[in-house]
Amino acid sequence: MMRSFGNRRDTAVIDEPFYAAYLAATGIDHPLREESLRSQPADWQKVVEIILGPVPDNRPIFYQKHMTHHMLPEFGRDWIARCRNAFLIRAPEDVLASYTEKRSEVALDDIGFVQQAEIFDAEAQRLGFAPPVIDAADVLEDPRGTLSALCRALDIPFMEDMLHWPPGRRETDGAWAPAWYDAVERSTGFAPPRAPVPFDDLREDLKPIAMSGRPYYEKLQLHRLSAASRI
Repeated sequence: MMRSFGNRRDTAVIDEPFYAAYLAATGIDHPLREESLRSQPADWQKVVEIILGPVPDNRPIFYQKHMTHHMLPEFGRDWIARCRNAFLIRAPEDVLASYTEKRSEVALDDIGFVQQAEIFDAEAQRLGFAPPVIDAADVLEDPRGTLSALCRALDIPFMEDMLHWPPGRRETDGAWAPAWYDAVERSTGFAPPRAPVPFDDLREDLKPIAMSGRPYYEKLQLHRLSAASRI
């Protein structure tokens, strides 16, 4: 999604701006931890100043890729109300299979399902209606339709440039990109849809995490942009 929006001529992007603050606050060991800590402010309030500040290159749209598990309870969330928010969801089995390719140790708090549902609920209450939700499976199955629906929901124009982009690394990629973005860097568009990861194929220690995450995923899935809205 960051590649898709980053290929728009009217859009600036920022990659996981709270990552260093999250690493500093938790002490968690992630690949390229030290490089990530050096690359961003570790003070969450300074991060908020950046994301609410001037948009890079004075572009009209500022796409911010946030990971909800980076938004720790001690970090303020009032700034969220000053942004237009959309939620990308993915089945917990798929998330866990992908995450553990890079880091074998994982807990429910590491993959953001609880935090995403909390933020979604707060936004829905503030707005009086559900904010836009898209499912990763729908994006891969129908990129044009799903992204067109998302753009309509955000009141921005859809652009064909969102469907294809040049391969390679970007200056806007986080310092952690060499550890996490190998497939992204090879990509030139959205990959064909893959079969969902079966629950029974997960490692035994991952199954309870998937079961705990699924109610949060299914709750937001009820609000995903429908097939009709993607026409």
